[in-house]
Amino acid sequence: QVKLVESGGGSVQAGESLRLSCTVPGPIFSNYDLGWFRQAPGKEREFVAAIAWRDARTLYKDSVKDRFNIFRDTTKPTMYLQMNNLQPEDTAVYVCAAGPRPMQAPGVPQWSDFAYWGQGTQVTVSS
Repeated sequence: QVKLVESGGGSVQAGESLRLSCTVPGPIFSNYDLGWFRQAPGKEREFVAAIAWRDARTLYKDSVKDRFNIFRDTTKPTMYLQMNNLQPEDTAVYVCAAGPRPMQAPGVPQWSDFAYWGQGTQVTVSS
């Protein structure tokens, strides 16, 4: 059973930073595109960021692209989401995901494009 494990969530003030981590099994890390989704209370789940396994090309939700950075550490193997200048609207449960080729399809990666997901980690930003 493939298991992705997130960590790094917490409660911060607006303007502060957090780094989320997602530990990915080796074979998945080496061959799958990786991404982050989030879901706030009462809202639909939304795409946040993704990174392609082949060339590390990245894609972001417009509202986070100047504040968030997705990257991988191939020595771990772990994926990260560095979140800077957090705002109350970033409050959500963040879930990491792995999929065979979501970054190869046109448009924004969808939840259904991924094959494996973590349990999620809570991020709370207060004003």
